[in-house]
Amino acid sequence: MSLSYQVIYSKRKTLGIFVERDKSIVVRVPEGTPKHTVDEVVNQKKAWIYDKLGHQQKYHRISDSKEFISGEYLMYLGENYQLKVTPKKFDGVVFDNDFIISVHNKPKAKEIFKSWFKSIGIKVISNKVDYYATHLGVKYKSIKLSEMKYRWGSCTVAGVLTFNWRIIKAPVFVIDYIIVHELAHLIHLNHSNDFWNTVAIQQPNFEKAKNWLKENGKILEADF
Repeated sequence: MSLSYQVIYSKRKTLGIFVERDKSIVVRVPEGTPKHTVDEVVNQKKAWIYDKLGHQQKYHRISDSKEFISGEYLMYLGENYQLKVTPKKFDGVVFDNDFIISVHNKPKAKEIFKSWFKSIGIKVISNKVDYYATHLGVKYKSIKLSEMKYRWGSCTVAGVLTFNWRIIKAPVFVIDYIIVHELAHLIHLNHSNDFWNTVAIQQPNFEKAKNWLKENGKILEADF
């Protein structure tokens, strides 16, 4: 089975192979590296690459599990809040240390909650993006929340920031890390030491956030 991968040349000193959350393979190499050298290294690392591609914790997507009944818990900003289904008629979601929805809207509860999380999420994330963009001295073009299957966020060269709407469920320090990670790509289009140093200046404990996502990312996807 042949591997398809993208080669990115930069001023880095060593060759690095990265398997992204969307299962794309990126090989970052020093400028001037011959193509046959890249092919040889990738071939030597095939076993490692296939292992990464098959990593269930990183790529497995858990099916929807919520029934949206009273007593269930939903995560928001890293905390679990109980859901209450009331006979009162009203639209949308009421949040007051509990999540409350009308029993009349229970059949469409999944869509209602997705809409609520996106609405709250774009406000929280936009404010944080503005804050960190100022501190990093970068400018972005736009922000949007999307249904991303294998990524928590992305950033284009043009400065378009896209975030998985589910990150609003994560703890604040995790959201901050994801935002800083993407904004740092407006300075470094790679994951070089300079990139991670830039992230560390804004988020000294970024490793804690990375580990949280590794261990709990599937929970964010499992709710609904």
